[in-house]
Amino acid sequence: MTGMVLITGAAQRVGLHCALGLQQAGYQVIATYRQPKAGVEQLRQAGVICLALDIEPNSDLALQVAEIAAAVRNLCQQYELPLRAVIHNASSWAGEAESDSDLLTQLRADAAVFDEMFRIHTKLPYLLSRALAPLLTAAQGQLADIIAISDFAVNTGSCNHMAYAASKAALENLVLSLARQLAPQVKVNAIAPALLMFNDDDSAEYRAFTLKKSLMEIEPGPAEVLQSILYLLQSRYITGRVLALDGGRHLKLP
Repeated sequence: MTGMVLITGAAQRVGLHCALGLQQAGYQVIATYRQPKAGVEQLRQAGVICLALDIEPNSDLALQVAEIAAAVRNLCQQYELPLRAVIHNASSWAGEAESDSDLLTQLRADAAVFDEMFRIHTKLPYLLSRALAPLLTAAQGQLADIIAISDFAVNTGSCNHMAYAASKAALENLVLSLARQLAPQVKVNAIAPALLMFNDDDSAEYRAFTLKKSLMEIEPGPAEVLQSILYLLQSRYITGRVLALDGGRHLKLP
C-alpha cells in the first residue's frame, strides 16, 4: 500500500469505478456513501473501507465531517500509512423545476435546489479539505493531493441546471484557494468532464443528440476519470489547474 485515499460518493457509477481502480492500483481506499447500495458491498469485498456520510439537508454536516476526519486519522494510524489524497466526487444532478404559478412555491423550490447543490458540491469539499489538511501535510517530504470532480458546464452555464453549474464553478474557485494555501506539500486540482456515461433509461434520440456535442462523439466511460486521477497523483508539479475531459466539446461550433 502506498497511502490512504479518501473518495466521496463512491457507491455507484464513476465514484465506484474510481474507488475500485485506486484500490487495485495499490492505495488503501476509504470510500464514503450516502445510501447502502449494491456498490458498497462490492467495495467492501475489494478491500475498500466504507464510511456512511449523510449529506442530506437535515443532517449536521459539520458533525459528519468531524466524524469522518476522526475515522480517517484513526485508519491512518492503524494502517501506518499517510493520507495520500482526498477526492471530492460526491455529486447530485438536481435541476430547476418548471415555473410554478405561485411565486412563493417556485422560490422555495429553487432555494432548496440551490442549497442542496452548494451543500454537496462546495460546502462538503470545503469542510473536508479543511478538516483533513493536517493529515495531508503530516508526511514530511511526501506530496499529497486534493482532487475535485467538477463539470464542463462551468464554462457554459446550464439553462436547466443553473444551481448545479454555479456550485461546480464555486468548487473550481475553492480549488484555486486551497492550492495556494496548501502548497508546496499538497497539490490541489480539479477534473471537469462533459459526458462520461449515459443512464440506462436514456433514449436513443437523447444519446445520439448528446454524442454529437463533442468532436470525439463517444461515450468515454468512467475510466477516463480514473486515468486522470492517477495522472494527477503521479505528477509532482501540477496544481491549481482544471483538467478538461470534454472530447473537444469546447471547439464544437453551435
